[in-house]
Amino acid sequence: MSQKNCTTVFFNVTTSYTNIYYFRIESQPFRATDTGKSVDIVVKDWPSSPILTVSGEVKEGTPVSLNCSAVAPCPEHPPELTWTLPTQFTTENQLQENPDQTKSVLSTVTFTSSYLNHKMNITCTAVYPVGASNKTAERNMMLNVSFSPKDTSASISPAGPVLVDSCVNLTCSSTANPPVTNFTWFQISGGKPIQVASGQSYSLNVTVGDGGLYYCEARNSHGCGKSKEVQLAIKGQETSMAFGIAAGTLGAFLLISLISLFVWRRNSRLHDGLERTDSPQGQNSPVGTVCADQATAGEKPEEPAEDQPEEIHYGDIDFSKLRTKETPAAAQDRVQGQESEYAEVNVTGRMAQEPPLNYLDGLYAQVS
Repeated sequence: MSQKNCTTVFFNVTTSYTNIYYFRIESQPFRATDTGKSVDIVVKDWPSSPILTVSGEVKEGTPVSLNCSAVAPCPEHPPELTWTLPTQFTTENQLQENPDQTKSVLSTVTFTSSYLNHKMNITCTAVYPVGASNKTAERNMMLNVSFSPKDTSASISPAGPVLVDSCVNLTCSSTANPPVTNFTWFQISGGKPIQVASGQSYSLNVTVGDGGLYYCEARNSHGCGKSKEVQLAIKGQETSMAFGIAAGTLGAFLLISLISLFVWRRNSRLHDGLERTDSPQGQNSPVGTVCADQATAGEKPEEPAEDQPEEIHYGDIDFSKLRTKETPAAAQDRVQGQESEYAEVNVTGRMAQEPPLNYLDGLYAQVS
C-alpha cells in the first residue's frame, strides 16, 4: 500500500459479479472503506466487439492496410482474429500493451483495392476461449474506395428515328467515387469529335444536321470515363441513305458493264482487223495483203534453182499513194485510235513485179 501498487484478480467471473466495488482496508488495528472512490464493473456474457481502422484513403489500384484490435483480458488466452474480405489479402497478428497497461491483439491486413470492392463489407471476428466453449464478437465496416468514372454510357430518348423539329434528350450515366463533377457531350463530324454541350443531360430540337453519332465523357478528381457512341437517326434520312447506296451500286454496275462492253468491242475489232490483214483475198479486205508468190496473168512462175541461195531484197514502199477507199469499220478504228500495224513478209526467190497493194494509212511493211 505504501507503494500504491495493489492488484486484485477475479477468476471465473459470472454475470452476478456486476456491481460497484470499493477499496477497503482490513488490517488490525486498521479497518476502513474508501467510499470516495469506487469501480463500476459490468460483467457481460459476450465479449466486446473489436475495433476496425483504415490507414489513409483507400484508392483504386493502391495498397490498403486495415487494422483490427480486440481486448485480451486474459493475456495467457488471447482472442483469435479472423478476416472476411472480398479480395485476396495477407495478415499479421501481434499482442500489444495499451497505455492503461491492459493487453490487446492487433491484426493488420494488406490488399490492393479495386473499384469493384467499393461499398463491400469487411468483417473482423474475435474468438475468445471461455472455459470449454468459445465466445465470438465481430465488427463490420463498408469499404469506401475512390476511383475514376466507370461504366459510362449514353442513351437517347426517344431511341428510334425522330422527325425534324422534334425534341430529343441525351442522358449520360456513370459510376464514380467521388461522384462525377463534369459531363461533356461530343458529336462525330467529319470523322472527328466536336464538343456540343455540357451537363449530364443534353436536350435539342432536331435539325437535319443533328443526325449522327454522339458520345459523352464523365470526369471526377481521379480521372475520366468515355461512353460508347450512340446513333441519333432522323426519319427520312435513312431512306435517302438506302436509296443513295442502291443508286451508287447500280451506277457502279452500269459503269463496269459499259467498260466491259467497250473493251470487248475493241478487242473484237482488233481481232477482225488482224484476220483481214492475214486473209489472202485482198479485194474484200479493208487492208490489202502482199501476195509475193502471185504470178501475172498468162505467165508461169519460175521455179527456183535447187542450189541457188536465197536472196534477200529490201525496199521502201510509200503507201500514201496506194490508199483505197475506207470502209466504215476501218474509219471507226482509225478515229478511236491511230494504231500502227506492222507486217513482215518473207519473199523466197525473186520479188514479184509490183504486186497489187491496198493499205490504209498507218500500215507499214518491211519486205525481206
